[in-house]
Amino acid sequence: MKRLLLILSVMLLSAASLSAQEKPYMVAFWNFENLFDIYDDPETHDEEFLPDGIKKWNEIKYQKKLSNMERVIFDMASIQRDYPIVIGVSEIENRTVLEDFVSQPKLKGANYRICHFDSPDARGVDCAFLYRADVFKLEGSDNIKLVVEGLPDFRTRDLVVMWGTIEGEPFYFLVSHWPSRLGGKEASQFKRDACAKQIREIKDSLLRENPATKVIVMGDFNDDATDASLQKVMGAKGKVKDLQPGDFFNPYVQMLRAGLGTLAYQDSWNLFDNICVTENLVNNEPGKLKIIKGKKFYGNIFRRPYMIQQEGQYKGYPLRTFVTNNFQNGFSDHLPVYIYIGK
Repeated sequence: MKRLLLILSVMLLSAASLSAQEKPYMVAFWNFENLFDIYDDPETHDEEFLPDGIKKWNEIKYQKKLSNMERVIFDMASIQRDYPIVIGVSEIENRTVLEDFVSQPKLKGANYRICHFDSPDARGVDCAFLYRADVFKLEGSDNIKLVVEGLPDFRTRDLVVMWGTIEGEPFYFLVSHWPSRLGGKEASQFKRDACAKQIREIKDSLLRENPATKVIVMGDFNDDATDASLQKVMGAKGKVKDLQPGDFFNPYVQMLRAGLGTLAYQDSWNLFDNICVTENLVNNEPGKLKIIKGKKFYGNIFRRPYMIQQEGQYKGYPLRTFVTNNFQNGFSDHLPVYIYIGK
């Protein structure tokens, strides 16, 4: 009987260990919508986000914004009782606001590290990564200037990249915030196409050097998952059956076609926030990490009732921090997106 109990105990421990190993990792992206500090940066146009600026941005509002963002990330972590291992972010002013964010009480347990570089954007907003060093073993990081032909002095957010390993497998992460549709979608399209082309070239170069590298690209692309910039220029396909080695897979294509979105404009939804992965993270060999499909999709959008405007002109839209200059005590005009990777 003792021998039987011992065998059963070993089996239970082995099963628990296996379950822990097979627990998938969450990888997320969120546009933080103007997470500015309250101090003037003389090198950028941050005047509206100052205590004496048009938005009367002060310490109380700043702390409310941090607390609101903390609530969302913590609730995302609560889905599987584990913090996301990588979070790509955009529209943050500097490293300081990220240090304040990861120091929020409910996020301290993740022990997030920061990968950030100042970019030449006129408003001073950047992209960055938060990552868990206990899972993602960072080997290097860099910022890459967006090159737009014919606009050598164009100032926008840099691409931020970092590389390393997860469970010994090589990963390369890239986060970007593509140029806006200011001036009209068609008139500004060449800028987003330039970003898409540059990302595709980076991916192709990485896979030529090491075909085993899993490339994960995320961001606010200011284009939908089905737009030509993503599907044709960047080459991000929406169906697994269409993938060839070296291709990008975009799980948000099918989600957009199902009527889902991450931001609302003129009473319709767009899905500008995407996470794309290389084919080798879809069709990886058994026992290796790969993207995991949910009940319907490979991608996910995090949405809770408290994140949605409940009344007024923008009822049903994401509850943002400001509507024009009126403080809403909200979260962001974008909803977060995430994927799972595991074995």
